[in-house]
Amino acid sequence: MRLPPLNALRAFEAAARHQGFILAAEELCVTRGAISRQVKLLEDHLGVALFHRHVRGVALTTAGRQLQPVLSEAFQMMMRQVEQIAADAAELRVICPPTLSIRWLLPQLEAFRAAYPEISLRLTTDFYSNSGFAAADFDLGISLQNSRLARAETITVLPLFDMRLAPACAPALLPRLEAGPEALAQLRLLHESPRQSDWATWARHFGLRQLDVTRGEIFPNLDMATRAAVMGAGVVMADLVLCAEELARGDLVLPFPQMSCGTPEGAYALIGEAEKWHDPKVAAFRDWLLAGPCAAAQALLPA
Repeated sequence: MRLPPLNALRAFEAAARHQGFILAAEELCVTRGAISRQVKLLEDHLGVALFHRHVRGVALTTAGRQLQPVLSEAFQMMMRQVEQIAADAAELRVICPPTLSIRWLLPQLEAFRAAYPEISLRLTTDFYSNSGFAAADFDLGISLQNSRLARAETITVLPLFDMRLAPACAPALLPRLEAGPEALAQLRLLHESPRQSDWATWARHFGLRQLDVTRGEIFPNLDMATRAAVMGAGVVMADLVLCAEELARGDLVLPFPQMSCGTPEGAYALIGEAEKWHDPKVAAFRDWLLAGPCAAAQALLPA
């Protein structure tokens, strides 16, 4: 036996739930006659009466009472799943490292939400890993580009802007660095991670072999190291984009403005599944990111 027409099932379920045709018709935006016809079509299909019809209205038969809860549950399940699929289609989940989120991406997200109100953007401040896409935890990741990402065939990696490093300090410390980079030996170095790779990268790039890059204070992230530098605690290896606010306000200055360098980590990059790279919500965020935040970030870097 084939399933009855969906319209007939829907009309009966609404009529059974409302215990009448009038309210069912209002709910489904049809006429009372249309509900009556669909219910009759279903009764003919099943070969059994579902309603007792009398002057005062209708009442469910035994068969009608058996069918109504099954249909109600089925339609509720379908509605919940449809709503969930629609919500998932409209939600864009982005994962971005904490410091990059706080210092660059998060302050600009309201502009995206205003431009694309139909997309519900959810930001997770954490570090990207390839397993995230497989687990459907997020749609896009923002991270530093490296060779491991470049070799992955299942993802697309789009460079956004370079990570550019230069020493920065509070203005009060500037006179103590007028003699040149060698004067850094007299000041405390502030490291943005226990790896201490920030100062090592910069010293190696400019051939400053005599500079002891293991000295100084170690912080868990760039945000804390930058705050310490603003307080005058030492010299931080600033990311020119992520520290742009302090540099623009004059809370930090560059003692050697011509001495900035990139890192082995490469550029900050947008990472997404190759098969979903052109999905409308992904494309909207990607295009907005390139035209706005990334263009502004690139303008802060030396040509």
